[in-house]
Amino acid sequence: MKKALIVSADHFEDSELLFPFYRLQEAGLAVDVASISRGKIHGKHGYEVVADKALRDVDPNAYDLLVLPGGKAPATLRKEAAAVAIAQDFMRHNKPVAAICHGPQILISAGVMVGRRATCYHSVAEELKQAGALYEDQDVVVDGKLVTSRQPADLPAFMREMLKLLANPSR
Repeated sequence: MKKALIVSADHFEDSELLFPFYRLQEAGLAVDVASISRGKIHGKHGYEVVADKALRDVDPNAYDLLVLPGGKAPATLRKEAAAVAIAQDFMRHNKPVAAICHGPQILISAGVMVGRRATCYHSVAEELKQAGALYEDQDVVVDGKLVTSRQPADLPAFMREMLKLLANPSR
């Protein structure tokens, strides 16, 4: 069974975590949520999700996909060495990574965006460009095994491309 890892923290954008969480389960993946510590994390709009793993306990080799939801959580997570290391590991091993909204901030801090085509929430676009990424204002941008989207309204396109990537890993 394929496994997905969602990395998030308090103040995540609720739909950007929950939509992939349930959609990936529906597609037959086991899904773990990792945060700074185990336990409940709280979304911007009041939803609670249980983080079953602390970032320090994550073995990236155990997962086939990394999902980075947005909201304010990435601003916190990008300061966590373990979160940055997980993102670096996935990118270094060319494993699928899906980041939406502010999620690419973790990838920016990981130093893995140079020359990569990507999108993000409009307020992060300038930082993404400064990190060397080729910013595109599209609902979804696929660059190899990196899938990025801008905002909750882009979730259908985000999930479509994420699931395509999982179905065809040689892409």
